[in-house]
Amino acid sequence: MELLLYLKYNETALFIVIALLGLIFGSFLNVVIYRLPIMLDREWRKQCKELLDIEGDNSQKSSFNLVYPRSRCPHCSHLITAWENIPILSYLWQKGRCTACQQPISIRYPIVELLSALMAVVVAWHFGFGWALVGGIIFTWILLAASFIDFDTHLLPDDMTFPLLWLGLCFNLFGVYTSLGDAVIGAMAGYLILWSVFWLFKLITGKEGMGYGDFKLLAALGAWLGWQMLPMIILLSAIVGAVVGIGLILLRGHDKNIPIPFGPYLAGAGWINLIAGDFLQKIYYGWVMP
Repeated sequence: MELLLYLKYNETALFIVIALLGLIFGSFLNVVIYRLPIMLDREWRKQCKELLDIEGDNSQKSSFNLVYPRSRCPHCSHLITAWENIPILSYLWQKGRCTACQQPISIRYPIVELLSALMAVVVAWHFGFGWALVGGIIFTWILLAASFIDFDTHLLPDDMTFPLLWLGLCFNLFGVYTSLGDAVIGAMAGYLILWSVFWLFKLITGKEGMGYGDFKLLAALGAWLGWQMLPMIILLSAIVGAVVGIGLILLRGHDKNIPIPFGPYLAGAGWINLIAGDFLQKIYYGWVMP
């Protein structure tokens, strides 16, 4: 209790604690980003085999979850020790290489850890001590993990979007970010908007322009921020997505027929609106309706 009171009235200490928690949890997010798609794939295969009454092989009988087995080098299977798993510092100390085989370690690991810490500190700076800070950090970390998973696999797992949606409604049951009514309407409208766009695009082109996970993610963002923020979220995500997509095609020769995941842009726009939504709304409406 004394520690909480100290953090409440000492902003610098609060930022330091949040940054350290962000680094530690960022390390865990790396595990989630890598393992959750594999866990889901295994579960889907298991369900398909049970449905088709096909005898499974032995390759998936070993336990595989967010805790077990221990993390290891993908090249030489060297078990990662505790001192090799210190966020950012271990990467710098090892010069970005495995201590056993000297193969390079992806720079994504420290990037995720750093983003986790920096974004959490921004949330702390914006909201200060309180329940809005707790919810904002949870919101941030789930969006961060979901974005990287979608970037890698073009999947937005229900295991992340559904809890995010329900958490938003739970926090707004007490009006932390918006009223409960606005949150419920935001969840419904968020899903319905992209669902309508999906089917309109499919009827016109015969192709699927986005995945169902995008509907659920926008519904979750609406549940957190309210229906009023949905136009700005869609506008920001569309602009950034278009700029990045065109840039990839022009600069890196990205095949325009290969889909680009939309989830990271929705997540980024949602997080920006969490921090600066009211400010952006004033600028937008002041420009559109001076």
